Amino acid sequence: MKKILLVEDNEMNRDMLARRLQKRGFNLLLAEDGLIGVNLAQTQQPDLILMDMSLPGLDGWEASRLLKSDPATADIPIIALTAHAMAEDREKALGAGCNEFETKPVDLTSLLAKMETLLGKPPA
Repeated sequence: MKKILLVEDNEMNRDMLARRLQKRGFNLLLAEDGLIGVNLAQTQQPDLILMDMSLPGLDGWEASRLLKSDPATADIPIIALTAHAMAEDREKALGAGCNEFETKPVDLTSLLAKMETLLGKPPA
């Protein structure tokens, strides 16, 4: 079972997406801010990270940079989740180290396809 870290400060968004992913066979770790997300990534080594970019405190941009600069977490794929849908937002996310980009509200079919590509296969 693939372990996914979902870093999302909005409780309703976090709970809804977590439930939808758990129903599809993923094991979820949850963080409500960037600092908790970085700590969980370092200690739990998830297979993939879903990172909200607009977080309180340590935002998703900086959290992604920190994770990609740490050899222990650099290879964990990150999908940026953001309500900002402009082309420059996508480039900014990729520049911060994210491997993919998904706008909110999340299109689950699109997100699952990106997750499958980054993980290499569907969940067990």
